[in-house]
Amino acid sequence: MEKGRNNAAVLKFLLYSLFGIFMFFFPLNIGGKSTIPVDHIITFITKDLAVAAKYYILLVMYVGAVLPFIRKNWNKDGISIFFSVAKVCGAVVGTILVFDLNPPAWLSRPDFGPFLYNKLSTPVGLVIPIGSVFLAFLASFGLMEFTGVLMTPIMRPVFRTPGRSAIDAVASFVGSYSIALLITNGVYRQGKYSAREAATIATGFSTVSATFLLIVAKTLGLMDRWGLYFWVTLVVTFVVSAVTARLWPLSSIPDTYYTGEKTAEPEYTGNLLTRAWCAGVDTAAKTEALPKLVWSNLYAGLNMAFNVIPSIMSVGLLGLILAEYTPLFDWFGYVFYPFFKIFGVQQAALAGKAAAISLPEMFLPAILIAKSATPLVKFVIAVVSISEILFFSASIPCIMGTDIPIKLKDILVIWFERVVLSIVITVPLAMLLGFRDVL
Repeated sequence: MEKGRNNAAVLKFLLYSLFGIFMFFFPLNIGGKSTIPVDHIITFITKDLAVAAKYYILLVMYVGAVLPFIRKNWNKDGISIFFSVAKVCGAVVGTILVFDLNPPAWLSRPDFGPFLYNKLSTPVGLVIPIGSVFLAFLASFGLMEFTGVLMTPIMRPVFRTPGRSAIDAVASFVGSYSIALLITNGVYRQGKYSAREAATIATGFSTVSATFLLIVAKTLGLMDRWGLYFWVTLVVTFVVSAVTARLWPLSSIPDTYYTGEKTAEPEYTGNLLTRAWCAGVDTAAKTEALPKLVWSNLYAGLNMAFNVIPSIMSVGLLGLILAEYTPLFDWFGYVFYPFFKIFGVQQAALAGKAAAISLPEMFLPAILIAKSATPLVKFVIAVVSISEILFFSASIPCIMGTDIPIKLKDILVIWFERVVLSIVITVPLAMLLGFRDVL
């Protein structure tokens, strides 16, 4: 590589990557709120441009509802038909809420329609396209390759994924699962993750952010042990991911590539840091022009938003209705009852229902047990509601909106595995940490 070109590549690698790190990982205190810059942008839009954001989300729902019929892929298979109909229903529900078209009392409940529209659909619908723009700096100028080489000795033997997948996990905890899934889907489309690797990362690393952990901790009165809760959740989540990566169905997904074959990666000599540096700089040198890259990412982000947002509104609402107005999750909770009872947990039935109810929405368990559970059950469910990762109100539609070839039935099996593993790891750990099983 010519010296001038090499210097330019080094600058691109350093400056653009540092800007990406700043936007996604550097907490700033603005207006009394400490969070990453991308989240500050989302907060500004949702608060100061609330009316515009509300109608933007409704427009996204409309486009998402009609796209499957325009593209004529709405009836490709049973799942496609279900989500196509669900998107139309989501757009209808969104219209009723936005224009206040005499919604029924149950839909107007703050923890039903308004919660799904304002607290889930709006921030996720904004973070996907806006995050996509800044994602160009984080994922396309060598940082992924640099991280990948450094982390390969850890990620490959533990999680059976490339080293670069470490950045997905970090992006989830400091940003959100939608940002992490954007990264995963983009790298998969480039042929740098296989189908199995992408599915493992999407279902094992794409957690809710630390902000959501904070909300769960506040709801369950765990803020006095916040640090302990955070680190236990982090460890349990990724221990479970390491195990599920070796279980069916993830282990049976073929190592096929979106591009038809794995994108070749150059071999580098020298120590680990030298190899990582060379990989990062070489990638920066080959990256296309920034405007084209940003537009490509924005387009992909909008397409993902069209897939995800109307589904969140409808599928999430269905889950909430079933949880609140039917005994379905009371019955389902007995599936998890033995995994609590084997450790002598007194409120095994309540804990089982809370674990089951994490499937429609990860906040529901905290709401269910906030006033009636023992400290032990509160701590265990607080961890499980995060480490289970997969839920119908948001993360599952997000995964289904990517190009990753994973079936809904497989996602449900993985969710069950994650819940069971989270319970059997966290209950004895919580007991050792001194959490009491009495009110």
